[in-house]
Amino acid sequence: MTNNLAKILIIPSLILAFNSNAAEQSTSPLANQISISADRQEGQLKENVGIFEKNVEIIHGNRRITADRLEVHKRDELGDNKQLLIATGSPAYFEEKQADGTVMSASANEVRYDVAKRFLTLVGDANISQAGQKITAKSITYDIEQQLISAEKDENSTDRVHTILVPIDVKKEQKLNKGQP
Repeated sequence: MTNNLAKILIIPSLILAFNSNAAEQSTSPLANQISISADRQEGQLKENVGIFEKNVEIIHGNRRITADRLEVHKRDELGDNKQLLIATGSPAYFEEKQADGTVMSASANEVRYDVAKRFLTLVGDANISQAGQKITAKSITYDIEQQLISAEKDENSTDRVHTILVPIDVKKEQKLNKGQP
C-alpha cells in the first residue's frame, strides 16, 4: 500500500518537473514519456520528497540526469513548478539538448536543478560544457533561461576557475545569424 501511494505522489511530481518548459515538448505522447531507472525508490510522504538511489537515470525529452542518488522535493515555496531536483554522485550528471542542437552537460558531486527557475547549482568538482566551451571550478551556478553563469574556486584552495574557449567559425556564425543551416 505505501509503495503504491508513494508512486502516486512522486511520479506526478516528476512529470510536472520535467514538463516545465512546454515549448520544448512535442505533441507526441512519447515526447512526454518519462523514463526513470534506479535500484531503489522511496517516498517520504510527510516531507513531499521522492528518493531514488543507486544507478539512477531519468530521461525525458531533451533532458537526462544520472546519479548515485536523486531527491525530488515538491514544496509550495519553490514557485509555480514547485520542484527541486538534487542529484548526488561521484559525479552526478545533468544534460540538456539546447534549441540550437548543442548539448549542455554539467557534472559535480552535487547537482541542484530548480525546475521553475531553470537554474543549476553545481557544487564540488563542478564542470559545465557546451559547444566546446568548458568551465571547471569548485562551484558553478547557471541560469539557463538568462544564459548567466558564475564560477568560483574553493576559498581554501590554490586551484582557480579554469575556462576553455573554442573559437567560433566566422562563416558558420554568419550563416546562423541569417537563419541558414
